[in-house]
Amino acid sequence: MATRQAAKTTFEVGNVIQPIYTGGSVALENGARIIASTLGENAVLTELTTGKHLAEIEGDGEPISTLTITPSGSHLIVCSRSLTMRIYALKVSPEFDSVETTLVRTSKPHATPVVVLAVDRTSTLLATGAADGAIKIWDIVGGYVTHTVSRPSVLISALHFFEIAATAADAPTDRRPKKGSRKNDQDAGADGIDSKFRLAWGTQDGKVRIFDLHRRTAVPVYSDAKRKREAHESNVQSIDYSPEQHALLTGSRDKTMTMWLWRENGWQGTPMLRHELVESVGFLNEGKWMYSAGESGLLRIWDSTTHQEITAKQDPKSEGESILSTVYIPEKSLIVCAQADYTLALYRVPTPEEVTASSGDLVWEPFRRISGTHDEIYDLAYLLPDQSMMALATNSEDIRIVSVKGEEGEEGGSYFGHDVALLKGHEDLVMSLDVDWSGHWVASGAKDNTARLWRVDPANNMYECYATFTGHLESVGAVSLPKVVPPEDSEAFKNPLDHPPAFLISGSQDRFVQKRVIPRTSEPFKETTSLRRLAHEKDINALDISPSGKLFASASQDKTVKIWDTERLEVQGILKGHKRGVWAVKFAPLHTPAIQGETGGAVSGKGVIVTGSGDKTIKLWNLSDYTCLRTFEGHSHNVLKVVWLHIPTAEEDPSKKNIHFASAGADSLVKIWDANTGETECTLDNHEDRLWTLAVHPKNNAIVSAGSDSKITFWKDTTTETQAAATQAATRLVEQEQELENYIHIGAYRDAIVLALQLNHPGRLLNLFTNVVTSPTPEADSFTGLRAVDQVLASLSDEQLFLLLLRLRDWNTNARTAPVAQRILSALVRSYPADKFSNLSVKGARGQKSLKEVLNALKVYTERHYKRMEELVDESYLVEYTLREMDALAPPLQAVKENGEEDVDMIEV
Repeated sequence: MATRQAAKTTFEVGNVIQPIYTGGSVALENGARIIASTLGENAVLTELTTGKHLAEIEGDGEPISTLTITPSGSHLIVCSRSLTMRIYALKVSPEFDSVETTLVRTSKPHATPVVVLAVDRTSTLLATGAADGAIKIWDIVGGYVTHTVSRPSVLISALHFFEIAATAADAPTDRRPKKGSRKNDQDAGADGIDSKFRLAWGTQDGKVRIFDLHRRTAVPVYSDAKRKREAHESNVQSIDYSPEQHALLTGSRDKTMTMWLWRENGWQGTPMLRHELVESVGFLNEGKWMYSAGESGLLRIWDSTTHQEITAKQDPKSEGESILSTVYIPEKSLIVCAQADYTLALYRVPTPEEVTASSGDLVWEPFRRISGTHDEIYDLAYLLPDQSMMALATNSEDIRIVSVKGEEGEEGGSYFGHDVALLKGHEDLVMSLDVDWSGHWVASGAKDNTARLWRVDPANNMYECYATFTGHLESVGAVSLPKVVPPEDSEAFKNPLDHPPAFLISGSQDRFVQKRVIPRTSEPFKETTSLRRLAHEKDINALDISPSGKLFASASQDKTVKIWDTERLEVQGILKGHKRGVWAVKFAPLHTPAIQGETGGAVSGKGVIVTGSGDKTIKLWNLSDYTCLRTFEGHSHNVLKVVWLHIPTAEEDPSKKNIHFASAGADSLVKIWDANTGETECTLDNHEDRLWTLAVHPKNNAIVSAGSDSKITFWKDTTTETQAAATQAATRLVEQEQELENYIHIGAYRDAIVLALQLNHPGRLLNLFTNVVTSPTPEADSFTGLRAVDQVLASLSDEQLFLLLLRLRDWNTNARTAPVAQRILSALVRSYPADKFSNLSVKGARGQKSLKEVLNALKVYTERHYKRMEELVDESYLVEYTLREMDALAPPLQAVKENGEEDVDMIEV
């Protein structure tokens, strides 16, 4: 049996919450399962109901100007500022967990960037509108242009395909039809109704035109037909059509939404909504309702007949929540709104019964929000006793709460990374977070010079600010809450929501630390007891309260860490040794075993603290005498966060005695350290920018890392699985080694060769082939001397054949082993066609290049051996000639014998 090896600490990427949208176009197919969004230069496909990342399409080096997905979901069209348009065919897996993308066509449709796209309901036609005012209509599958519309050089801002019935009166055109145009062409259906396709477009100067695809003529839409006053005064951002009402709806940045009805003398409109920039409009409920969205951040419903608003009057939302565009899927009664803060808000269209029941007081709010990007993440923390949620301090004044449950929900349900709520209250960026022992209370510090305490109660859907603490003169960069667990029989343990932490410690750029007693009620209260001390000479970067709650540590840009008494805020000790500012500090958790110092001697685990600094080092300190126990080096840039990993108790895992902590740095790496040895156990790499924060799951030891790349990585602790796999592999290796010995012993060369190739044992494989090739009794008609070996060589897989060629290459370079290599190589060449060797499926990054190098080495050394044999044959001729000449010159042996002994002696001399 294999001996038990020391456990190697390993982590693997579990889940990743990554950005999917950074502004720009958003598109949905009719099934509302796949959402296509713009992520800088790339296009991202996401499963809408589960948030699963399906595919990411790399860009061409320039930002995407617009994209769309066909209603059928069969194609994705992406246009960039490099003037290129790329069309991808999409193939969704049966499980709907991945999408295969195939580039079908790349073209340059216009001389200027395409800024808007539209696809008809059949997913057959594609309209492209360019910045120079040109419009083209394409056959998506065929890739050719069906129509070209040349207009004045004004940017096309909106496009929309629709169909009208032939009973609708033909409109006068703004130009005479060209010769040969299909003005009178009709496409009669079975019921005799002439159904005709139209393309409506709007421009940056407020013009609206309707193009007849059959007659190839355009109809203008005027707000005043006599004066030919254009439909709008500014950008036409959105167009929709209702076949039931035979009405056109347009929305513009001139703060109007206009519904146009067809009359004998043309389209006549009624402007509405004069108080906000309109970015998107559309028809609902078979044209009976209209919706609008814009800078107010509100999605509103209007009655198409009375033009009165159905939704309740609401105050405008924040600037970040202003709506830039919408996508409406009638089949799913779903509207997706893209907001200015890169959030995708999902709304369900209310039913007529719900509207009637609301009595004009309908509040239309999204049922789900999807953060397109969390931007730069400064801090994060697990929430709730089961750690099922996480609070994020992003580049925003709001604190985001997301679900980190593992299950996937139905539409509208929870899934991993799902946005749950926003904690609103701070007026500037939130810089730091901390939670209490229960996970229901969250402390935050922000650039608005305040600290806040929040109560999180998802069971009652309550996420509220409990208290606000002022007093600092500059940004609050660090906050900390005590984590002392109350007795299990206490009311505070049973009902933590009604028992906030006792106090909060905050640290600021004003160099002060402040202790605030937390009130027992959230009702208006007088100024609570406060202790305030000038703590450092520079900014305070981090705080941490000891597990006992009696001490806290403050880390500063002045290169020092101070240990304080929490009761009186008096300095107990100063940790000096770092050469640059200290960014992170963390007390060792309870039940930490003794830790071995660098200079010898063990220190009680509860008496140590770890710090991370801008000098690229991590230090472990003894709290008994405030000396440095050990310095850890390995990061190539600032160490910005340190956390202790979960240390199992004897009841949990008596065999695991290693004490580990993790660090994150500006080098985008997470490192796991052994506190006793000072060595790096493993390095975790899944980020592209600096890491500001780390968190550790208190139960399963999972690590969460996040930073400037907007990505949140959940690292799963696979130490146990890795150790089990290593033990199993070692045991299996011993068993296979014994099997190989048995095969060799009994002469089962076929099984022995296959197993030697599998185990990659070149020495034993050479001995096997040598025994076969040099057998004193070779079998007739065998290439190697044993027909069973010939059969093995003729039935190798590509991987085995390549591995054998590698071994033959090595053996062929040595004159002693070259004969065996040549014999086996000869058997291979006779067993396979020539193209077999050049077309082997080779794994690895180098692929065919490696195969070419191996074959070339075999060829070179084989030619060298052949040349040496030819030279040896040539030299043998000389030896033969010399011997023959010597025989001619020497007297016959019989004559020598007759001359007597004297002559013999003379000859010998």
